[in-house]
Amino acid sequence: MNPLAYIIALPVRAYRLIFSPWVGFNCRYQPTCSAYALEALEKHGALKGSWLAAKRIGRCHPLGRDGYDPVPDKNDPPEP
Repeated sequence: MNPLAYIIALPVRAYRLIFSPWVGFNCRYQPTCSAYALEALEKHGALKGSWLAAKRIGRCHPLGRDGYDPVPDKNDPPEP
């Protein structure tokens, strides 16, 4: 993980450590949004990883889908 991605990951890690146990584990997707964000930052770096995490959080609403939604690999074509 590059240094900028590591800095961006700090609030996600803080959320997982402090707030996630209080909020509960009610994520619609597998892996959870915070795990998805950390993996996206690890695989894709700060900019694209942040964008993928923001898109994932934007999809997490009552009318959205649920189920398995992995982080795309670098070689995967973009979603439509």
